[in-house]
Amino acid sequence: MKVSPIQFFRQVKQEVKKVTWPTRKEVSQASLMVIVIVAIAATFFFFTDVVLAWAVKLILGLGV
Repeated sequence: MKVSPIQFFRQVKQEVKKVTWPTRKEVSQASLMVIVIVAIAATFFFFTDVVLAWAVKLILGLGV
């Protein structure tokens, strides 16, 4: 079934009206949560990288 562009956009408009959009507070909380988790993960991987680099240098005898 082929739909004309005008009919398509009317259907899109109807579907968008059905969407339950998050509130500003929900978006802020979710964004803050993402930023905190990314910061924790970045810190974890930074220290993991430092420890592994130190271990590799120690094993290869390149000094500490």
